[in-house]
Amino acid sequence: MNFYINQTIQINHLKVEAVSNSSVLQIGSAGIIKPLSNLYNTGAFTAPAPAAVSPGWQTQTEGPFVPLAPI
Repeated sequence: MNFYINQTIQINHLKVEAVSNSSVLQIGSAGIIKPLSNLYNTGAFTAPAPAAVSPGWQTQTEGPFVPLAPI
């Protein structure tokens, strides 16, 4: 069975609180969204990653660690 949908979407404001791995933000209708997740060794690493540093070794004094775009 085929569905043909014509639609007009007007978005005046869209606020996304969080985006995680393999997230899909869909606005309107879509045919089929096929999930796909790939893991690549793009750095050609051959050994395990070093141990993680325990939390609290560095304190944040002001602003975010990652620069954010202005609103």
